[in-house]
Amino acid sequence: MKAQAGKSTEESLIIAIYHELLDSWNRKSSSNFAFSFDENAIVVGFDGSQMNGRADIEIEMGQVFTNHETGTYVSKVREVRFLTKRVAILKAVAGMIPHGETDVKPEVNAIQTLVAVRNNDDWKIALFQNTPAQFHGRPELAEALTAELRQLV
Repeated sequence: MKAQAGKSTEESLIIAIYHELLDSWNRKSSSNFAFSFDENAIVVGFDGSQMNGRADIEIEMGQVFTNHETGTYVSKVREVRFLTKRVAILKAVAGMIPHGETDVKPEVNAIQTLVAVRNNDDWKIALFQNTPAQFHGRPELAEALTAELRQLV
């Protein structure tokens, strides 16, 4: 994989894992979604639900994709920070375009955090948290984020 302009190869790999995760969501592929995770990974969903371990992630995501008309994510990576040579944190913002629509739904904008770990030669996700970007009492921040995400559509 070629490094993105201005980014190290390792940083580009972390960003690629994140994009693969969201692409798997957008394709409604629970197996590909789960593949991005470390065997003992943790996911904290938008509603606070938790999944523990790759197998649980695949099962739960399969149920989500089967039982719900999931939307499509658009996202922007804000930062990749390396804690060690084998641990990195990715911070991003994301919006969701509901199924059958063409615009992001501001009520489900999110701040997404991913902790990646390097096992041997592969980077995998150890933790993924999807937090509502509600900005209580600060509507100007919510509006600014929505405007930024709409530029990605």
